[in-house]
Amino acid sequence: MSDVENNEKKVSASESALQQTVKDVFFKPRVLVVDDEERIQKACQRLLSQEGCDVAVADNGIKGLKMIDDTHFDIVLLDLMMPGMSGMDVLTGIKARHPDTVIIVITGYATLEHSIETMKKGAFDFLSKPFSPQELRLVISKAIEFIRTLQDISSEKSRMRVMVNTLREGVLTTDHQKHIVLANPAFLKMIGSASRSVIGRHVNEIVDDLQILEMIDQAIVQPPDRFSEITDEISVAAKEGTEERIIGVRCIPFRDRLNRNLGAVTVFHDITAVKKMDQLKSDFVSMVAHEIKSPLNSILMQLKVVLDGLAGDLTEKQTQMLSRAADKITSLAELASELLDLSKIESGLINQEREELNLTRLIHDQVQFYRDQADAKSLQLGTKPCPEELFVMGNRNNIDEVLANLISNAIRYTPANGKITVWCDADDDCVNIHVADTGLGIPEEYRDHIFDRFFRVKNEKTRYINGTGLGLAIVKSIVESHHGTIRVESQEGSGSHFTVCLPRSQYKV
Repeated sequence: MSDVENNEKKVSASESALQQTVKDVFFKPRVLVVDDEERIQKACQRLLSQEGCDVAVADNGIKGLKMIDDTHFDIVLLDLMMPGMSGMDVLTGIKARHPDTVIIVITGYATLEHSIETMKKGAFDFLSKPFSPQELRLVISKAIEFIRTLQDISSEKSRMRVMVNTLREGVLTTDHQKHIVLANPAFLKMIGSASRSVIGRHVNEIVDDLQILEMIDQAIVQPPDRFSEITDEISVAAKEGTEERIIGVRCIPFRDRLNRNLGAVTVFHDITAVKKMDQLKSDFVSMVAHEIKSPLNSILMQLKVVLDGLAGDLTEKQTQMLSRAADKITSLAELASELLDLSKIESGLINQEREELNLTRLIHDQVQFYRDQADAKSLQLGTKPCPEELFVMGNRNNIDEVLANLISNAIRYTPANGKITVWCDADDDCVNIHVADTGLGIPEEYRDHIFDRFFRVKNEKTRYINGTGLGLAIVKSIVESHHGTIRVESQEGSGSHFTVCLPRSQYKV
């Protein structure tokens, strides 16, 4: 193949690359050529116009700056050596007017000193005369890509600012020196700040609550091998015309890819109404526990006395009837206890400390704990190979509760000689906990209701299995409070497979 054909192919490839770059951006790039050589002006204008750019020319620096005052240009091709006003002065003038304009220096007197000096003053790139069309296309493509990246960053910042400012929760972000880099209106309102210009100020100037300041300090100094969420509740004193409010505060460090602390993000949530409702619910549950559970326990004690023969001999039929009654009363007492547990768990989920948890270790510990119970029922309880380190942000007690409920449910509903397997894996940003069994399975008509409170599958196979119908409701509450989901795949007579999906910790790289 001849050199001419090779050059034509290179030119064709360059053209398609630049044209595609221009098509990919949502704006038509505006280019200004500032050069005193007419042939350079015309060549650049003709080539770049063919590629889809909007091109203007100026034959000296003074005229170029005047055009820049009137119109914003995305890219400026600037000659250094021009009569009247030097290219260096023009470069300084452009950057003073439009810091985001990309400047590409073109000159026939290219030296290392020139290159360094222009870069120091803000030039994007350097082209030596004479340059080929391919070189021009390449540097313009790079400039457009650079502009698009800057605009993407700007758009993302704008979207983030709008989103944060419209949140009902208060958001405060501080850097590693505790200067405020973001504070939305909801946060300023919650702390009663009249100032709106707080960016750049030290957090101590805006926040006077010692609990909040201490939480930020703790987050910023967390060592690299630890990543935990700090939570607390603060009371905001009542002011004229307002009631006392309770604010749930969550503070967490944010880090770079090398796990260095860059600062802290603190989120404020008004939980006054939730706390009041929780108090009402707790009072009601306590009343139920006292008024129902205590009499039930008394009845159970008396039945035990009778069943033990201390009140006289019983016939076989009487023993059977009283044993069934005792079982039913035991189930009612357990229901009252689990209802109380559910209330405690849900109230605790409002504001709870979380830390980075290794799921593989948690699964291993829970399987070991339930192995004796499984062995007693002749069940094979084991795990599949899991990745050594799968991390989630969660409350340790809550995640243990999820595993405990799912494993104990599997043991309860799997007949003897069955198999239960527990493992974890990951996909994209999600970490999955799996609990699969070869048990009774769930009939199709009941699958949409198994996470409802007090719901139990009732048929000939399950009628003798004790339970309250609250275990899976507790699991669902905990999973959702961790921004996760739970699903089940089951076939009657063939077992069930529960999958809990939790957001993967973003702080392990």
